[in-house]
Amino acid sequence: MIRLFHVYYPVRTLMLLICEALLVTTSFLAATLIVFGPDTDLVLNYEGGAFKIAGVVVLTLFCSYYLDLYAPQRLPSKLEIYFRIITVIGLLSIILAFLAYFFPKVEIGRYVFLCGLMILSVVLVIWRGAYEWIIAWPFLREHIYVLGYGRQAQRVIEALKTRRDLGMEVVGWAGALGNGLLTRDDLAAALAACDKRQGKVDRIIVALEDRRGTLPVRELLDLRLAGMQVEEAGALLEKISGKIELDGLHPSAMIFGEGFEVKKAVFLARRFVSIIVAGSALLILLPFLPLIALGVKLSSPGPVLFKQKRVGHLGEVFTLYKFRTMRQDAETATGAVWAQKNDARVTGIGRFLRKTRLDEVPQLWNVLRGDMGFVGPRPERPEFVQWLKEQIPYYNLRHIIRPGLTGWAQVRYQYGASLEETMQKLEFDLYYIKHMSVALDLLVIFETLRTVVLRRGAQ
Repeated sequence: MIRLFHVYYPVRTLMLLICEALLVTTSFLAATLIVFGPDTDLVLNYEGGAFKIAGVVVLTLFCSYYLDLYAPQRLPSKLEIYFRIITVIGLLSIILAFLAYFFPKVEIGRYVFLCGLMILSVVLVIWRGAYEWIIAWPFLREHIYVLGYGRQAQRVIEALKTRRDLGMEVVGWAGALGNGLLTRDDLAAALAACDKRQGKVDRIIVALEDRRGTLPVRELLDLRLAGMQVEEAGALLEKISGKIELDGLHPSAMIFGEGFEVKKAVFLARRFVSIIVAGSALLILLPFLPLIALGVKLSSPGPVLFKQKRVGHLGEVFTLYKFRTMRQDAETATGAVWAQKNDARVTGIGRFLRKTRLDEVPQLWNVLRGDMGFVGPRPERPEFVQWLKEQIPYYNLRHIIRPGLTGWAQVRYQYGASLEETMQKLEFDLYYIKHMSVALDLLVIFETLRTVVLRRGAQ
């Protein structure tokens, strides 16, 4: 896997993106050649045609990314992939037609975009079929042996089975040796078998929950020095899932491992980015605020803005602002409760505001004031925080930085409305805190736009 913006991506996914960029480029170059013939060189070099094609390539990749064509684990079937490719072509056609009509200078030629789209639609469908065939070749897969037999080992095996884009195949695991606890000698013998099957095992994943007296250190070291890759299960799962699992997490991993460094320079840089992004978003959305306020006012009696206490940096309580999306008396009888899916307390306009995240626009003021950052763990209500700290280990770690309007957990997980879901969100928050950087913040902001466009995760 390759690390970009402090996030790990499969090599196959990056190669897929690069190949499709080349295919889009080739398709529109071919269309230019068909339309202009001998004048192609003049169009590309002296009339800005090459830059226009580069713009189309970027636009195509953006559309494909937003429709999850580079996240195959989110697509249920091959038929869905082809359907989304057609959707990308359709979106691209609409955008290019819009640009050509309102900005005629953007167009390369009257028929180049049309011809290029026709070529591209055929090429992408054929390419995706070829890609699925190529990645199924056995010699292109990395063979994994899982040295473990507990729950963590099973999670590794399940994760690798469901993520074909990783290019990893489990060819054996220690749990197959027996149902009971395995001794050090049993595990050493398993490693010796891996050593004899050179070429059949490329990487060993150590997934032992209790290593005292059972970890075959010498044998692992011999294999490592012989060129075999050895990796901890926790590290692999972190790369695959983008979260740090609470199960098996020890303080020593945070004390002695990489990350979890709260640097002042990073804080200042993130604060600068938060102010710029929040200020820009507020200026863009300013003309729509009176319309939103009117809609909230007409939907049900009560104030337009909803104020609520939330826990922020270092446990400090602040007042969070939102457009009201529920009835004014929503918690009169029940007290503080989490929002649920299809919550009956949400008004009609409130449901729309939640789906589009427009209800959170007033929080831009919280960001500018310094109560929140633009990116960070979502702030929780004081009524829940004390209970969650008692129920979930390391929960209080999320308060070492400013809470955010959006966050890594928000773009990677659903809305948390139970203890189990809150634990899952904390695992994503811990990943964000460990790898906190301006680059990761920018990635979260970029993915937040996709979450809003596709209307994911809100309740």
